[in-house]
Amino acid sequence: MRKYVVLVFMLAATLLPAQTRQQWRDSLEVINARIAKDPQNLNLHLLKAEANINLEQWEYALAEYGKILHADEKNLAALYFRAYVHMQQKHYDLAKVDYESFLLIEPQHFEARLGLAHVLQKLGRKTEAIDEYNRMVQVFPDSADAYASRAAYETELKQYDVALYDWDEAIRRRPQNAGYYVSKADVYLRQYKNKEAKDVLNAAVKQGVPRAALKEWYDRCK
Repeated sequence: MRKYVVLVFMLAATLLPAQTRQQWRDSLEVINARIAKDPQNLNLHLLKAEANINLEQWEYALAEYGKILHADEKNLAALYFRAYVHMQQKHYDLAKVDYESFLLIEPQHFEARLGLAHVLQKLGRKTEAIDEYNRMVQVFPDSADAYASRAAYETELKQYDVALYDWDEAIRRRPQNAGYYVSKADVYLRQYKNKEAKDVLNAAVKQGVPRAALKEWYDRCK
C-alpha cells in the first residue's frame, strides 16, 4: 500500500513539471486529446485535474476527481487532492470527509493527517483539532514537523506552556531549523519575556543560523 501511495503522489509531478499558465493550458489541450482516445485511463484524468488546479479551475478539477472516484472509490490521489480543492473553495466539511476517507485507507500518511487537523481548525472544532495533532505526534514520534504543527496551533490558542514544550521537541529533532527558533522566541515575546526570547535566538546562532537573518527578531527583544 505504501508503495502505491508514493506512486500516485509522484505521478503528476514526474509527468508534468512546473510550468507557466500558458504551458498548463497547452498541456491541458494535449491531455484532453489523450483522454478522448482513452477515456477510461484514470491516470490521464489525474493529470487533467492537476492541470485544472494549476489553472485554478476548481470546478473542473472537482469534476475530474468525481469521475475517478466513481470508477475507483479508494483512489488515494483523487481523495487527497479533492480535499485540497475543497479547502481552496472553503468547503471544509467536504474536505474533512475526503481526508477521513483517505486516512481510513492509509492511516499513516502525514500530510493527510495534517490536512485533517487544519480542516478541523477551520471548522472551529478546537478539541478535535488538538486530538488530531496529538494523534500525529503519536503516529510520527520522530517527526519535527508533527511537533511544530501542534506547537503552532497551541500558540494560536495561547496555550503557551505546552507550545514551548513542543517547539523544544521540534528543535531537538531538527536543531538547525531557524523557523523553529523564531517561533519559540515569538511565544516568549507574546508573554513579554524578552530575555528568554533573546536566549532562544542566541541558541539559533550557535547552531549556525546567521545572526543577520534574525535581526528583526533581535530588535523585538530590546
